[in-house]
Amino acid sequence: MDTQPVSDRIAACLGGSDNLASCTRRGVKLRYTVKDQSLVELEKLAALPEVEQCEAANGRVRVTLTAECYTMQAKENRLMPSKYDGLARIIIQNVGGKSNINSVAHCITRLRFKLKDESKANKEVLESTDGVIKVMQSGGQYQVVIGNNVTDVYDAVLEVGHFQGAGEVDEDGNAVEGGEGGGKKSPVSILIDVISGVIQPTLGVLAATGIIKGLLALFNFLGWIPDTSGAYQIWYAVGNGFFYFLPIILGYTAAKKFHMNEFIGMAIGVALCYPNMVNITSGEVLGTVLGGTPFEMSYYTTFFGIPVVMPASGYTSSVVPIILAVAIGAQLEKWLRKVIPDVIKLFIVPFVTLVVMVPLTYLVIGPISAILCSIITMIFSAVYSIPVVGGAVAGILIGAFWQVLVIFGLHWGLVPLGLINYSTLGYDYILSPYFCVSFAQTFVVLAMLLKTRDDKLKKVALPAFISGLFGVTEPAIYGVTLPKKKPFVISCIGGAIGGAFIGLMGTRSFAMGGLGLFGLPSYIDATGGTGIQNMIYVIIGTIIASVIGFVLTWFLYKDEDEKAVKKA
Repeated sequence: MDTQPVSDRIAACLGGSDNLASCTRRGVKLRYTVKDQSLVELEKLAALPEVEQCEAANGRVRVTLTAECYTMQAKENRLMPSKYDGLARIIIQNVGGKSNINSVAHCITRLRFKLKDESKANKEVLESTDGVIKVMQSGGQYQVVIGNNVTDVYDAVLEVGHFQGAGEVDEDGNAVEGGEGGGKKSPVSILIDVISGVIQPTLGVLAATGIIKGLLALFNFLGWIPDTSGAYQIWYAVGNGFFYFLPIILGYTAAKKFHMNEFIGMAIGVALCYPNMVNITSGEVLGTVLGGTPFEMSYYTTFFGIPVVMPASGYTSSVVPIILAVAIGAQLEKWLRKVIPDVIKLFIVPFVTLVVMVPLTYLVIGPISAILCSIITMIFSAVYSIPVVGGAVAGILIGAFWQVLVIFGLHWGLVPLGLINYSTLGYDYILSPYFCVSFAQTFVVLAMLLKTRDDKLKKVALPAFISGLFGVTEPAIYGVTLPKKKPFVISCIGGAIGGAFIGLMGTRSFAMGGLGLFGLPSYIDATGGTGIQNMIYVIIGTIIASVIGFVLTWFLYKDEDEKAVKKA
């Protein structure tokens, strides 16, 4: 009997481990990417007793293991079965089954399904299932709120359903192109879907790097780590580098979203961050365009006589240009793949795509993006510029309605505004009022936890309170306050008043920081201009929101059974 691991025997048939670029597994299906397909011995691979089926094309090899092999690996703990497999099966069944699922992805707390027919889903069964907090339908997505264990449940759903995550699937669970399903979508739904699909995968690391920058600013302010030290420089490279090269990162995620070769998307992002192009704005001004308007821009070079208009800081840290460039480039690439002969497709398609899209981005897409971003910034600046009350008005609106936007997934439409301000101004003031909102929600839950006599509510409220301290409020919203209605309204009131103070003070954040308590360091000015002043403002606003939420809930909330007794 051959005791060599089956993975090693498969690798040997694929030209050895050095020939493997990547490998992914979904249940019994293995997907390999090889460097040189000519080294693949397909007949030898098919002859392995553990292999039920195999095929190779375009540098990719698909292998289906036998059920016996899969079961044996599981018994030997080579495949760790998830304790969430049962929940995953229930979820798949009650969203209409595998055949009804176009794609599945997840955010911090939710599974996000795109279904062919949402009427086939059984919302009542899902919401009564242990492990499911709430079901939402928004933005063309069927959202199953799981809470803090969403990553584990997501993995189980992919495993049980044999799905390709964050991509469309057919009835067999294989990725397919096109056809998002779910009927015709509104422009707003499409926009939100694009923004969430492109930016959401980066938020974890973006928040982590923001925390690093914030902590470095704090430690430098306290004199613990001087900004001239090697430790500061190395950690700052981590904290600032990810944001600086954000177009490259978004080039990858946008390419995945628009079904484009990811490396082409990254190459466009690299061109936007190339040092010679970034530094070109430090040279001699050759002329201006749109002179005499708020959108006047200078140019420092030309492309065959056409002015290359760029922001003074270049396109590093930018968001909109790379997303638009990849969206358009994906359509060009798709057309080229249809018309270019297979024998030269491998290098001609990326060659033509890059030769066309990079100049188009610099000449057209970039300037248009800059104008659009300027318009949005002008609108918000106008609100903030209203004498005396402008900041408070903006803070009230964001503080009061942020949670409502979260429920419908519409908060994604505001996230890019902060990123734009970071890249152009070095700070953001538009989104600052939202910081206190999660704490208003969290302390409403705390008041309910301390006051209620309902043991079931206490079991839900305690973990929701702990999660809320770290900025994850979905368990609190869907599991505690929203079902009770009044507490949710109270949390919005607390957020509005706290947001009014934060907006009134013109509070600035200097990085996309972490959630909850981890987000505080992002309000420290690393340049030393305002120091910890903005952090003090946001702490005061948060205390205001938390106290109001707690006090109003304490006096106004009553258990439903208690109210029933008094009524009787």
